[in-house]
Amino acid sequence: MPANLENSAVATGLEKSVFIPIPKKGNAKECSNYHTIALISHASKVMLKILQASLQQYVNRELPDVQAGFRKGRGTRDQTSHICWIIEKAREFQKNIYFCFIDYAKAFDCVDHNKMWKILKEMGIPDHLICLLRNLCAGQEATVRTGHGTTDWFQIGKGVRQGCILSPCLFNFYAEYIMRNAGLEETQAGMKIAGRNINNLRYADDTTLMAESEDELKSLLMTVKVESENSWLKAQHSENEDHGIRSHHFMGNRRGNSVRLYFWGLQNRYRW
Repeated sequence: MPANLENSAVATGLEKSVFIPIPKKGNAKECSNYHTIALISHASKVMLKILQASLQQYVNRELPDVQAGFRKGRGTRDQTSHICWIIEKAREFQKNIYFCFIDYAKAFDCVDHNKMWKILKEMGIPDHLICLLRNLCAGQEATVRTGHGTTDWFQIGKGVRQGCILSPCLFNFYAEYIMRNAGLEETQAGMKIAGRNINNLRYADDTTLMAESEDELKSLLMTVKVESENSWLKAQHSENEDHGIRSHHFMGNRRGNSVRLYFWGLQNRYRW
């Protein structure tokens, strides 16, 4: 197996996956109403585990503290507590704070492979590891297994590999590239706390933007929107308020809240 890593070669069969659809509630004729479990070979998992260890140093070096997705010692509870703490600080200093919650549509399935190799190169990943990942993706094949039988094998041309332990790590690199191009670290928009400017918190593809004014938030949102679409990621477009882009406004100078729900081209406002 180590020889494969050194030579960037992938043994035949390691790129194959078997997809098993698990129905959710709703119309069984709609593909979106199914969860999918991906089965991959145990031999490939051994190789992927070694590769994951090789990539870990680059994860720690390249990803910022605001990214908590699939990282050791971090989780959604950390990001939730950070948001609560920021809201309390805004109220303490009587500042307004606007939050925008972005939900990308099928983010892991929309990753462009050619762009991914470019991003990994810019992140300083060694060429032999990039070549190995490219070979794994280039030869991806899958079949769908149901109670009625198994489909023919078909190739997969985009997205990070389902069921692969490297997929969260690779997507984090991809998302970090988008945020860097959006210039979130350089912009002055955000919440100033203890001498630090905070304008985003992330958990893999779930992104929260924040600013002290509505105009600043809209500016951040539009910049991230453009860079995301340049990398083939788009926010959910749905009339359901649980999807897409949600924006919340907390007023620090008086009691009360207002909530704005943003979608591309659609805005609703609620107050209480």
